[in-house]
Amino acid sequence: MTVLKLPRCTAATKLHGKTVIVTGANTGIGKTTAIDLARRGARVILACRDKGRGEAAVQEIIQETGNKQVIFMQLDLASLKSVRSFVDNFLKSEPRLDILINNAGQVCAQTVEKTEDGFGMMFRCQPPWSLPADGFAPGPAEGERAEPCCDRGLQSPRDGKSGFQLSDDSQRFGSGNSDYEIFQDYCHSKLCNVLFTYELAKRLEGTEVTCYSLHPGVIKTEIGRYASFWWTLFLRPFVLFFSVDAESGAQTTLHCALEQGIEHLSGHYFTCCAPVLKINPKARDDAVAKKLWELSESFCGLS
Repeated sequence: MTVLKLPRCTAATKLHGKTVIVTGANTGIGKTTAIDLARRGARVILACRDKGRGEAAVQEIIQETGNKQVIFMQLDLASLKSVRSFVDNFLKSEPRLDILINNAGQVCAQTVEKTEDGFGMMFRCQPPWSLPADGFAPGPAEGERAEPCCDRGLQSPRDGKSGFQLSDDSQRFGSGNSDYEIFQDYCHSKLCNVLFTYELAKRLEGTEVTCYSLHPGVIKTEIGRYASFWWTLFLRPFVLFFSVDAESGAQTTLHCALEQGIEHLSGHYFTCCAPVLKINPKARDDAVAKKLWELSESFCGLS
């Protein structure tokens, strides 16, 4: 039951000969996105942490779409070692990358949950501290149009605060000590998605590679499967009456990845298959975006 209906992606783009990576593609919006891209003829790589669930999703997508160019590659975004291994394996096995969709995300239940590298779990597992931060972004083959990098954004840019402590000690960011702090950390991490994409677009100017951040809507997915009992209880009425299914949630992602003529909007934040042109100034803070990029490079050992 829901009272909402979201716009749909209307792009008729075919993707034969194109290669796409979708992180967190074994369930929810990621899986639905992968199904649509496979139907369009793309070679789709499901970048997932759980091998069993990832391989099962591959078989389901092949069966549903008839496209046998769907493969699983293991990727645990909570581990920089795993991210680098994924990038190395991809570059060795694949000659091209046309579209990168940073879809994976997580809401943690434990108040101080951290990755093996010492980062707050939500901070590390939210895009775009995944592949672009490790120097991994789509690029066009000679004579072809570049395709985008799409980062799942936040519920609303006003929910996060650019005044959070963005410092060299920010690797602890994303490990709150209460349900409220965890929610704030989640909002902050999503604001970082928007800021990072904004900065990435500036650094990609002149390359013909585009990038977008987006809000998929309030979607019934498994992103909150690790959330605490009290947050689950609190959010359930909103999910019941105001959320939509994963297919609806994938539409803005597909719009950003496939729509022709939006290249001049690289770096913008999208929702409901349209750019948000009047965005909160905190999501366009040049100094904070630059600092976030530099810290991301430092945390990933790239500077």
